[in-house]
Amino acid sequence: MNNDRLRGQWKQLKGRLKERWGHLTDDDLDVIAGRRDQLLGRIQERHGIAREDAEKQVKDFESRNPDVRFDGS
Repeated sequence: MNNDRLRGQWKQLKGRLKERWGHLTDDDLDVIAGRRDQLLGRIQERHGIAREDAEKQVKDFESRNPDVRFDGS
C-alpha cells in the first residue's frame, strides 16, 4: 500500500475519531497517529475518564468499525 493511500485512510479515520470523541483535537490525532496507547491516554485526558473506560470505548469503536485496528505500541 502506498503512502498516499495510507495518509488518506488516516484522514478518514481521524474524522470518525473526532465524531466519537469530540474533545480530541487535530493535534491530539497527529500525536496518536494510529497508536492505541496514545489514543487511550488522550481519551482519558480530554474526556476525564478512567483507563478502563477508555479501553472499553476503544474496543467498542473497533467492533463497530471492523476496518479499524490501532497498533499496540
